[in-house]
Amino acid sequence: MGIRALLSQPLAKYIAEEQQRWIVKSTEVQEEWRVKLVAKAMNTQFGKDHFFKDIHTYEEFKEAVPVRDYEDLKGYIAHLKAGESDILWPGKPLYFAKTSGTTSGTKYIPITKESIPNHINSARNAILSYIAETKKSAFLDKKLIFLSGSPVMTETGGVLTGRLSGISNHHVPGYLRANQMPSYETNCIEDWEIKLDKIIDETIDQPMSLISGIPPWVQMYFDRIIDRTGKKIKDVFPEFSLFIYGGVNFEPYRAKLYESIGKRIDSIELYPASEGFFAYQDSQKEEGLLLLLNSGIFFEFIPVENYFDENPKRLRINDVEVGKNYALVVSSNAGLWGYSIGDTIKFVSTDPYRILVTGRIKHFISAFGEHVIGEEIEKALRYAMERHPEVEVVEFTVAPMVTPNQGSLPYHEWFVEFAKMPVNMEQFVQDIDRRLTELNVYYDDLIKGNILRQLVMTPLRKNSFIDYMRASGKLGGQNKVPRLSNDRKIADELTKMNTL
Repeated sequence: MGIRALLSQPLAKYIAEEQQRWIVKSTEVQEEWRVKLVAKAMNTQFGKDHFFKDIHTYEEFKEAVPVRDYEDLKGYIAHLKAGESDILWPGKPLYFAKTSGTTSGTKYIPITKESIPNHINSARNAILSYIAETKKSAFLDKKLIFLSGSPVMTETGGVLTGRLSGISNHHVPGYLRANQMPSYETNCIEDWEIKLDKIIDETIDQPMSLISGIPPWVQMYFDRIIDRTGKKIKDVFPEFSLFIYGGVNFEPYRAKLYESIGKRIDSIELYPASEGFFAYQDSQKEEGLLLLLNSGIFFEFIPVENYFDENPKRLRINDVEVGKNYALVVSSNAGLWGYSIGDTIKFVSTDPYRILVTGRIKHFISAFGEHVIGEEIEKALRYAMERHPEVEVVEFTVAPMVTPNQGSLPYHEWFVEFAKMPVNMEQFVQDIDRRLTELNVYYDDLIKGNILRQLVMTPLRKNSFIDYMRASGKLGGQNKVPRLSNDRKIADELTKMNTL
């Protein structure tokens, strides 16, 4: 066992014990963070505007701090971008994490000196939790690859600005940097396809043990290696033993990824965002991701059914229930206050608090009042794939067809790029549709009432989603294809790209 693997064992044990200490007092820890955050920001512009000096209880906090999204915070962000201090948090941000928004254009999310450990330490602790539980650490002595965005920074109002993955790249611990791939120069390449070929050049003959990235882009990396070598990934990288991923639900990609690898390996799921690192998989045995309640973030939860109410119900951690969908709201030492992330989560445990990410609050189909969400379509697809084990899905998205030709009933259209098609496509579609009616009573009512007809499956040619993302300027990095749309913007673009 090498020095890195050896030294990681006591550190992993220490982190696991520290984690357990705050887990057993999660409610108290969260209240302590609420009090500390308000006190620290009392003399900022936001703190003065919202009378932080008068906040003593959670009820007063809710009254003073409304739920906001980026658009609502834009005025304060504009002051930060102009180089001003003490706006949302004392001083100036350390970074702006630059990310694309669906309605706000480019978003500039502040990351402060106090909040950067949340991003960096959480990623580290996810790996250490894995080591503490499994006692496996030999992978640390081999090569590690993080498929991420460019670490090149610009400046905005005197604040370093870049993609979150690029910012994080600057904070990789020194003891891992010697093992990290690709090279800094390659990581700085902006064009994803040029960058990917260069990454393969640098890694293909290396003892890769850990590979990390968003599943669709990891799959693209695997596909190109297989095309180049004619071998499964396990034969190219016999040391490969740990896959770390986040950003999208892994299930639709699982079969294809493992088929490409050629063996099953351990994996760790992460839940990072520009606004904070919220959760990670702390156990290979338990379902869900551990919500990080002691990391500079005060969490609130809005029941999904109340989210669009004028005054939605807001809950603290001690009020949540297992199995219910909540919109995630955070206040943090990055200077975000009552900030709606846009994600929906569901608790699978409250001892400790573990979650699943179930979708996006604005990514749903409700063209007919059905309000089908991401979790439901992913479960329906997984159900069908279990019954048709030959099927491998590369990527998919779903959109409504409100005005079909020739007077037929409206339907949901599924655009799917298959690596391996169903032997019986008609039965595959029926299995998805049947499971969706079981999961969503409104969809079931619309089908039974002849308002909607059975979904339509549109298989796409190879690389359709890559071509779509390339045309949209979003190929690679942390970009993801939306699973659900309430319009046909994505659907129409995919249709133009020559369906099969």
